[in-house]
Parts: sequence; structure tokens; C-alpha cells
Amino acid sequence: MQCSWKAVLLLALASIAIQYTAIRTFTAKSFHSCPIPSPVNCSLSQDTDAPDRLCDESPTLAYNLSRKTHVLILATTRSGSSFVGQLFNQHFDVFYLFEPLYHVQYTLIPKLTQSKSTTDRRVMLGASRDLLRSLYDCDLYFLENYIKPQPVNHTTDRLFRRGASKALCSPPVCEPLGAADLHLEEGDCVKKCGTLNLTLATESCREHGHVAIKTVRVPEVSDLRALVEDPRLNLKVIQLVRDPRGILASRSETFRDTYRLWRIWDGTGRKPYNLDVTQLTTVCEDFWNSVSTGLNRPPWLKGKYMLVRYEDLARNPMKKTEEIYDFLGIPMDSNVERWIQNNTRGDRSSSKHKYGTVRNSAATAEKWRFRLSYEIVAFTQHACQQVLAQLGYKTAGSEEELKNLSISLVEERDFLPFS
Repeated sequence: MQCSWKAVLLLALASIAIQYTAIRTFTAKSFHSCPIPSPVNCSLSQDTDAPDRLCDESPTLAYNLSRKTHVLILATTRSGSSFVGQLFNQHFDVFYLFEPLYHVQYTLIPKLTQSKSTTDRRVMLGASRDLLRSLYDCDLYFLENYIKPQPVNHTTDRLFRRGASKALCSPPVCEPLGAADLHLEEGDCVKKCGTLNLTLATESCREHGHVAIKTVRVPEVSDLRALVEDPRLNLKVIQLVRDPRGILASRSETFRDTYRLWRIWDGTGRKPYNLDVTQLTTVCEDFWNSVSTGLNRPPWLKGKYMLVRYEDLARNPMKKTEEIYDFLGIPMDSNVERWIQNNTRGDRSSSKHKYGTVRNSAATAEKWRFRLSYEIVAFTQHACQQVLAQLGYKTAGSEEELKNLSISLVEERDFLPFS
């Protein structure tokens, strides 16, 4: 029996309509915002099919509304984000995750760092927002969609920088092996704790009062608007910025192959004809766009956004950290204070690891002035002049001025949180 093309078309349209309805129904149920439980809502006498029954099935939604403050550290590579992340990682009541969006980037778009495609960017950001929403709801199983190879029985040894999260190296996720193992270093965590059990990690997340996530894989704060406006998340954004000249110097030192042409220019005084200047200008453009959004104070960012310059934090880490915690409405505990005291006065040998956080923070913020040639500094100042002025970074008019540390290149600015 042969079907006419009209019949085939009708069947196809009907199938699409059924699938769309199913997806919308699932989405509506998954993201239904439950009222706070009361004698009226979620009572045993109500119809079990009623939407408000989801309050019983998903108690974490009401819990988030009443208690949890979620934090996102929005940064770029080599801007001091690992240091800022530790200010939350050390807090006893904060569940901290280090760069979980790494898995999204390298699973969906392996060549994203070389890609300029806006389609790739949209795919990456859409998947990133979905993952962040799930992680803030302590659904760590969602990570399994991106970890390769696929976790078996919710266990994996492939979570990126697992040891950078104190919560993932502590009970109940990792039972201590002895008194000396209560505060494991990052490398020791993986060796002594073994594979990561995501079920135990989820339990640990739910036992903490707050969730903080650091990422260098979201370009601008406007990319987070859907999450910031979600009333269930109570998400607050700490945008960390740094002098682009300092970022370039640090990247050239850390990622020697990727920034090889910049190093050639610095060493020979001759600018390579095929130098990829977007390695610099993209940072400045993202800063300009994101900070402009934040400083324009749109209603959706009210009480949700704080701009922090790395240089201000490096010069007075205790004071600035207190201001950050005041903005978040979270009491700063003694663990954080002790970590700041122990990790901001390091000597030269203490900062050899490229991702280390033990250092003389004030000296580190100024080190770029002796790492870059004046030619590269002048080029950077011209390419990024808008954002340098916006963030209060002064330009050096000569090599003598650049090397003279008695001349500050950071203006006194008070970027008050948008409250």
C-alpha cells in the first residue's frame, strides 16, 4: 500500500508535535518553581498529580530559596582566579568547584580555543549554563554527560583538577587516612582518595550552606543573565579583572608554546608578522563589554554583581576579602583568614607551580613590569586603551616610567558593589 506525500507529511508533523509537547512538559516539570511548603501546599490531601507535589519530590528548590547563596567567580586565564577561588575553597560552609566547564569545552568543542565561530560560542554557553544550573542544585551527576570516558557507577578519576576542591578531598567524599591527611595538597588528594564517587560528592554539596564555582570559560556577565535572573539560584557574580599587561606577561610565561611569538618579539625586539594579536585583544574586548554591563547597573544585576581588581586584592587581601564576603552576605570564617595570612607572603620559591596560590601577592601584581619589553607594553596600551582607562590602569610613557615601581600604574578606584 502506497501513501501519498501529503499523508507522509502529516504523519511527520504529528510526530514532531508529539515530541515537542513531551519536551515542553518535561521541562516545565523539571524547572517548576515550588512555593515554600505550607499547610496549603504539598499537603497529603492534595492530588498527587498537582504541580505543587514537586515540592515533596524536590525539596532542594525550597532549600535554595531560603538559605543557599551561590557564587560564580567570572574571570579569564591568568587573572588571579585560582587565588580568588581559594578564598571560597577554604570556607568550611562553601562547596567549591574548580573549572567544571572545562569538561563542556573539551567535549563539545575540542578546538574552541582556535575557533572564532559564533555558533560554537552559543553551543558552549548554552551547555555551560545548563551544567552550572545543575551543579548549583547539587546535581553532580549532570557532569557525567561531559566527562570522558563516561563514569562507571557514578565514579571517575577524570574530573579536571579534582584536588583543587577541598570538599572533594574531605569526608564524606574522601575518608581521611590519618591526622596528617586532613588537609591534603592537590596532588596528594588524587593519590590518597582514589576515584571520585559522584554520589558522595552530591551528598557533600547538599551538606554545605553555599556553592561557589570558578570559571574562565564564560566571556561576559551578560552570558549569565538567565542564571542570575533565576530566583531559585540566588546567584551572585564576582567579576575578577586584572591589568591586561599583567595577564599577557603571565600567559607568555605559563603557556610558552601558545605564546611563543610574543616571546620571540620580547626577546628579539622584532614583532613577528604572523603574531596572533587576538590573544590580547579578545581579553580586552571581553573585559570592556562585561564591565560596561556591570557598571551600567541594569536592574537584573541589582545586588548580584561585584567588580574586583586583582591588584586591589593583592595589595590588601584581608580587607578586600572581607568586602567580598560582606557583599555576599556570608560570614567570613577563621579558615579563610588563616589561609590569607599563610599564602600572601610567600618567597620566590613558593610560587614555582604555574597554578600555585602561595606567593607574595603584592609583588606578583607588579611583576609584569619587569617581564615585558616596553615595545610590547606600548602596543598593549594602544590596543587596550579603552579598557585600561575604564578599569583605572595608567599607561607608562617610557621604559624608565615602566620600571620605576615608585610610580603606581593603578589608580585609586572604589568599585562599589551594585546593591
